[in-house]
Amino acid sequence: MIQTTLFPSRYVQGDGAVSRLGDELSRLGRRALLLADPFARENLLDKIDLQGDHGVEFHVEAFGGECSDPEIERLVDVARDQGTQVVVGFGGGKTLDTAKAVAHELEIPVAIVPTIASTDAPCSALSVIYTPEGEMDRYLILPRNPDLVVVDTGIIAQAPVRFLVAGIGDALATWFEADACRQSWAPNLSGDRGSVTAFALARLCYETILEYGSAAVVSCEEGVVTPALERVVEANTLLSGLGFESGGLGAAHAIHNGLTVLEATHGAWHGEKVTIGVLASLFLTDKDRDLLEEVYGFCEEVGLPTTLSEIGLDGVSDEDLMRVAERACADDETIHNEPMPITPRAVLAALRTADAEGRRRLSEF
Repeated sequence: MIQTTLFPSRYVQGDGAVSRLGDELSRLGRRALLLADPFARENLLDKIDLQGDHGVEFHVEAFGGECSDPEIERLVDVARDQGTQVVVGFGGGKTLDTAKAVAHELEIPVAIVPTIASTDAPCSALSVIYTPEGEMDRYLILPRNPDLVVVDTGIIAQAPVRFLVAGIGDALATWFEADACRQSWAPNLSGDRGSVTAFALARLCYETILEYGSAAVVSCEEGVVTPALERVVEANTLLSGLGFESGGLGAAHAIHNGLTVLEATHGAWHGEKVTIGVLASLFLTDKDRDLLEEVYGFCEEVGLPTTLSEIGLDGVSDEDLMRVAERACADDETIHNEPMPITPRAVLAALRTADAEGRRRLSEF
């Protein structure tokens, strides 16, 4: 069986790394469309040397807020009008996914500059496309990974801690899903079997966030860069990105996708909903009690949600949870990469049980 492992071309991380963006981009093109979300435009553009001697000419464009087909089409037109040679995404996960999709349409390089460590999107050859209303629509599998990823931990340390915690939740799924694919011989996002390297990186991702997650959260709360923060940012961004893409996806992200059909969850962030998917998957796949204790305890320690009410679903009906479960079990969903047959009824039961366990534990505090 053929194995394929996917990597970004160049990954740069550290306190102040964004100051090198112009020099790094000069290898890729001289006319850059810099797609920035509102926060990045208003607060962080001064950290980029827009007028340096690197020879790169920047056009700054505001991101519309949703990685949707209309927004991608709008930005493709802007880029063509500007004679863009390289697209730069500067902001959160949806900004980055949009930049990747725009570069793909134009067949030009893309550079990714995350301002938060809230998802594993930056390194992947994948964009998650949503409807303009915010419901998950589809995965856009791209032909190559980003040409450049620049992660400035000084910027990330200044972001609200909830972003970092959400990224830890996204990273939490990496090992469980990759291991499911390993057991079932399911393909990764390239369509091939994951490699030993991919599965080892996925495991390292899990071990890193468990060991350093709590200290990294404290660092972010204080707005400072520490070795623990550097490790967890790397786990959230690089290890999780390599692990999910080259190892494969499973139940946790499929359940996340199901949760997006309920409007009440739209205020919860990707990694928070993925965490609920992880907890449900522990029951869905009959994990042992020690592992349940480890994962629930970790979530409680770093501030990840362990109940449905924490993602906006207080008092949710079985009818609505069945809608979630049916979407999670759609024919093309990654839940079918798990090493056992899974039905919507089983997903509903797992969600109810995971929520009940979370509420039981919270009641003991």
